[in-house]
Amino acid sequence: MTIPTDGMLIEQDIVFDPGVYFLPNGITIAADGLTVDGNGAMIIGSNRAGRGLTMHGRKGVIVKNLAVREFEHGIFAENCSELLITDCRVSSTAEVRANTIFLDIWLPWDKAYGGGILLVNSNQIRVINNDLQHNMCGLLSYGCRNLEVRGNNANYCSGFGFHLFETSDCLYEDNSADYCCRWEPRGERYGHMGADATGFLIIHNSSRNLFRRNLARLGGDGFFLAGLSPQLQPVPCNDNRFEENDGSYSPNIAFEATFSSGNVWINNYANFCNYGFWLGFSSNGILENNQMTGCRQAGIATEMGFNFQVRHNTFRENEHGILLWSKHIPAFLDPYPGNNNSYAWQIEENTFIHNGKGIRIAANQDHGIRPYKVPEWQDIKRFCRPYNHAVRGNIFQDNRIAVEVLDTDGTVQQNNIFEHNVENNFVEN
Repeated sequence: MTIPTDGMLIEQDIVFDPGVYFLPNGITIAADGLTVDGNGAMIIGSNRAGRGLTMHGRKGVIVKNLAVREFEHGIFAENCSELLITDCRVSSTAEVRANTIFLDIWLPWDKAYGGGILLVNSNQIRVINNDLQHNMCGLLSYGCRNLEVRGNNANYCSGFGFHLFETSDCLYEDNSADYCCRWEPRGERYGHMGADATGFLIIHNSSRNLFRRNLARLGGDGFFLAGLSPQLQPVPCNDNRFEENDGSYSPNIAFEATFSSGNVWINNYANFCNYGFWLGFSSNGILENNQMTGCRQAGIATEMGFNFQVRHNTFRENEHGILLWSKHIPAFLDPYPGNNNSYAWQIEENTFIHNGKGIRIAANQDHGIRPYKVPEWQDIKRFCRPYNHAVRGNIFQDNRIAVEVLDTDGTVQQNNIFEHNVENNFVEN
């Protein structure tokens, strides 16, 4: 067994002597195909600066059983492939002070927030069964492909539990990112709970990923997917698949996916949030067998989205089950010209029980519930009317209003079952 030393270069298999070691300059792996067994040893940095363990251009390295704390990033790998990082514990990395800022989700990798593991331009990396709790971010990935991320715990991060930036074709399975939240003050007694902290942040051309059986409860958001940059450039996150995940109890949104296409959500939980799903300016999605209970505003809320299939979901005790609307924002039409209205939703064989309104579809709305400005030369009754939505074979029971449509065209209502709805089954204005 070997005692780690400050700034050491590792060029062969090594097993550390258990203990606690102050290594402010960290350790660098300088050869391929070797194994670093921490054997329970802990390396500690200084003032949460620098990197604990660094790899550049390495292939086939295994890092296991190592504890790292008090660095900016605990483990850093750039231009690497075929790594395995397993059974490590990384905590107390660099963190923006609590109760200060609204987070910037668009930071490049060289300005990234502190975190447990930072992967850059790396492929075929396995990150398995690591403890990444109590950091700013658990796992950050930039420009990566074919990651396998399983069984990791990134609870209690004040930024992002798991972060994907131009990271595609990956598997995230059986991970936990509960309580990833923060507060941004806005006055003496008011502020924003969440401040863009999230369990899973999926942005800037991160596509074709599979998220299965992950937990992201009580976060600022649960799963946050964004496909439009602050410069209004399209950076879509398309064709991701979410199965059996839980994003419940967010003060904001369990599953947010904006300006993207082809994403699929099956058998997920989105309960007791402000919104279960927020899918603004997105298209060609599938939501099937999801559960949305007790959401303060809506189970599903979408402006200017089109061609969604919503089937076999359960909406219970939400203010709205499904809330669809048009909201004309010219600046968004240049990057996404297809999202020029709300149209072509297939809402079939769902169950709506004890909601305020089971479904509301309306033109020219703000957040779907109040009038939104239209161009002065346009007739509000004729402008930007949602069209060709189909509501078929659903069960509406004990809602205040089952279905309400306002200034729409071609809305189809067929073969629905209405039972004991308090005010009305179908309202069309």
